[in-house]
Order: sequence, then C-alpha cells, then structure tokens
Amino acid sequence: MATTSLSVNGKTVPVAVDDPDTPLLYVLRNELRLHGPRFGCGLGQCGACTVHVDGAAVRSCVTPMSAVKGKIVTLEGLGKNAEPHPLQAAFVEEQAVQCGYCINGMIMQSADLLARNPKPSEDEIKTELANNLCRCGTHLRIVRAVIRATRI
Repeated sequence: MATTSLSVNGKTVPVAVDDPDTPLLYVLRNELRLHGPRFGCGLGQCGACTVHVDGAAVRSCVTPMSAVKGKIVTLEGLGKNAEPHPLQAAFVEEQAVQCGYCINGMIMQSADLLARNPKPSEDEIKTELANNLCRCGTHLRIVRAVIRATRI
C-alpha cells in the first residue's frame, strides 16, 4: 500500500492507496469522508461525482489516483456555512435542490463555467449542464440558480 499526499480543500492530507487506478472518488469518500461528490453511474456520464482539480471540473469516478497531480476542491471546499459560494447561496434561494443527489455535480460544473465565463447566457448554462443528470426534474430551478449566482 502506497501513501501519498493530496491537496484537498486547501489542506494537505495523507492517503493510502492500494492501486494507482483507484478512482479519486473512492479516496475522497472512503478515506477522507467527504460526501459532496457522489457515486452515480461510475462511468463519468451523470456528473454526480464532479470535483475540481486545479480549477477544472473532472469526473472523479473515472479519474485514477495516478492522474491526480493538482489541488482538489470538493463541494465542501467551495464555500463555508458562514460564507457559502454564490452558487450554493443561489441554489438555496431558488430551491433548486429536490433529492439532492445531482446537486454536487450541478454546482461544481456550474462553478467551473462561471470561473471561465462570469456572465453566461441561459443557453450556455444549459449546454454546460447538459451532461449532468437530474432525475427529479429541477433543471429549470438549477438554471435559474446559476443565473442568480452571476448577480451575487
């Protein structure tokens, strides 16, 4: 078992990894007990596992530990309870969460978009989130929340 260090949410943490192909998601959830990123499809298609690595959204269920070299930010590190990220505040204000399973991916993918384009159009938001799945049907509220976040 190899021990390595990761930079997660601004802290350097040691992790033990048996196999370099172990998905980043497993380490975040099982070793570090971070529950923002979720296991959805396991194929990188639903977006529930999205985290940022060096500022870019990545699907952690298909990202092997051997490929992780940068700083990782999960939903827990995006904002704080006392100071939520504008997206987190907007999702609450728009009541964009129903079951909550997809919200990690929706927020993390949207944060990536807003970092690249602080004032996206509604169509750009929809295109960006097209590969993030929500079974509850809160897509309209989610889009409204992202638009609201651009005003905060």
